[in-house]
Amino acid sequence: MSDPNTPSDRQRQTDRWLEPGKVNVQVIYVLYLVGFVIGISALVGIVLAYMNRGKTGGWVETHYTWAIRTFWIGLLYAFICALLAFVAIGFLLMIAVVVWVVVRVVLGLQKAAREEPIDNPQSWMV
Repeated sequence: MSDPNTPSDRQRQTDRWLEPGKVNVQVIYVLYLVGFVIGISALVGIVLAYMNRGKTGGWVETHYTWAIRTFWIGLLYAFICALLAFVAIGFLLMIAVVVWVVVRVVLGLQKAAREEPIDNPQSWMV
């Protein structure tokens, strides 16, 4: 009889958030939000999104596209704001970028919790 505590006989509980699906998408969104405080977590989120994109179908796939586009478009907007900071308007626009990212992440979290697809994951808007 084998020991139930051996690694081969029991699945680790932490592996679930790495697998493509609802929990993984929610982790990515939370990592984006934490990225405002700890910048590296947003990078971990984008890596997870790229690793799991294409491994699922249906509504989850739209969330991976939405999350990837949120990261890159937000980064583009932040870069533009940094350039415009030299003329002082960039600081105000950076607040708008933060609000834009937060709104997209909250919408993604809400739809993921209800297991609904993102209506237009290719959108640049909210």
